[in-house]
Amino acid sequence: MTRTGPRRVALVTGAARGLGRSHAVRLAADGLDVVALDLCGPVETVPYPAATAADLAETVSAVEGHGARCLALQSDVRDAAAMEKATEAALAEFGRVDVVVANAGVSSFGRVWELTPQQWREVLDVNLTGVFHTVRPVVPAMIEAGRGGAIVLVSSIAGLAALPNVAHYTAAKHGVTGLMRSLAVELAPYGIRANSVHPTTVDTPMVQNPAFYALAGATTREHAARAYRRSNALPVPWIGAGDVSDAVAWLASDAAAFVTGTALPVDAGALLPFRVPHG
Repeated sequence: MTRTGPRRVALVTGAARGLGRSHAVRLAADGLDVVALDLCGPVETVPYPAATAADLAETVSAVEGHGARCLALQSDVRDAAAMEKATEAALAEFGRVDVVVANAGVSSFGRVWELTPQQWREVLDVNLTGVFHTVRPVVPAMIEAGRGGAIVLVSSIAGLAALPNVAHYTAAKHGVTGLMRSLAVELAPYGIRANSVHPTTVDTPMVQNPAFYALAGATTREHAARAYRRSNALPVPWIGAGDVSDAVAWLASDAAAFVTGTALPVDAGALLPFRVPHG
């Protein structure tokens, strides 16, 4: 379906790099203006380097390269007041928000009894409470506008199945799945759709680092690739950020006009209960 009239606007969290940048750029390519939001700083217990303001600036350039406008905001999804201000800034700049992509996420690693309370708190605060803080202030404006809209929550295969060494991440992502389903039920009368996307391992900075390699007993990208290839039914160790963005863009589009309450795996078959072992 070809749209006419004012450009739609997407708010994307965790947009400075990785999946978030990919989503922002893909939506810009589809004709949306973008609010690109990121903390651009470290979360204390996360064992890999954080995105930076320079990374966020690269996202802005990439979005603008598609002829879209981009408002960059350094905000912390853990901070409810900050996210309220971010929504106000988005509405002041564009006058509307039509699509919300709650993508910001972090992880640390350890078995349940080895995780510290701080690790638990920070992962839950970013990955679950941060999604709530992202959606809550935007929804009233979407309802008032009366144009419907789309909310896409970026979960994980850990939102549909248990993964070892990341119980806090698994719990948070299961919570995201439940939040999505509640949003779908409550927002359906307003024509606002809510869905979640559940990727397998993705080739992003969250994965390509020594801390993540160590989960598979690996020290290099090549060694980790051999290990993670066994996690998926399709013979790949990980998928690309663009593969996930394709799903996000579809759920945000008119092509998915009657899709709501769906947990969509983009998982290379990782969730299949029976998989033929790779040679």
